[in-house]
Amino acid sequence: MTLASEPTLASDLALARSLADMADEISMDRFRATDLVVTTKPDMSPVSDADKAVETALRAAIQDSRAGDGILGEEFGTEGDAHRQWILDPIDGTKNYVRGVPVWATLIALAIDGVPVLGVVSAPALGKRWWAAAGGGAFIEETVGSTRTERRIHVSGVTELADASISLSGLSRWDDAGRLPQVVELSHAVWRTRDYGDMWPYMMVAEGQLEASGEFDLQVYDMAALAPIVQEAGGRFTAVDGEDGPWHGSALATNGRVHDDVMARLAPR
Repeated sequence: MTLASEPTLASDLALARSLADMADEISMDRFRATDLVVTTKPDMSPVSDADKAVETALRAAIQDSRAGDGILGEEFGTEGDAHRQWILDPIDGTKNYVRGVPVWATLIALAIDGVPVLGVVSAPALGKRWWAAAGGGAFIEETVGSTRTERRIHVSGVTELADASISLSGLSRWDDAGRLPQVVELSHAVWRTRDYGDMWPYMMVAEGQLEASGEFDLQVYDMAALAPIVQEAGGRFTAVDGEDGPWHGSALATNGRVHDDVMARLAPR
């Protein structure tokens, strides 16, 4: 239960959206920069100077505005031990970012007692930003040229796998998990399969453009911002094997109507 002295969810969402503005300015300034510095982390994934600059700025802003809150970020780990925790992925899709591919985003979430209650996914190179807070619906803001529009989003009404369009990312990860045969069989059962990559297919589920998206080998900062948006759009967000929350290393987001069918077909054998 939120204490009376704590910020309201509306003010938290306003803060998260202002953090996204800050992140967009930093990340777009370095996107496709000829002097972008890219190094390799111990897990062999790339990290750019933009990743670090975005997370550093977001952490400082959160500490200024929400001094008692904890922070968990991809680049600089966990700080503070509070039941309110901001979860940050400064640039989700760094491999795309460093190659000049516009499919990447800053992910910002707030979890209370381990449950994400708001999420912002800001993809400035695509001209898109999605957000949601518990009980308030899910929204997208799109910018085309000088025109900016905002609308509420909803998952699709598709109920049959034969009519479903899905995106299951990272086939090698499904293979490592022993689920590649299930993925192949599922691909024959649905209308269409594509891999759009990183955060984008989850937002496409929330917008009703896809019925399901999922992958293995994820961290909480990859998922925490996605879950509230999918859920507030009317969908379901679990691990591949059905566990609730973003803490179980995998994700399965659907329109809710095909969730159990997809999960059953992806189950271990």
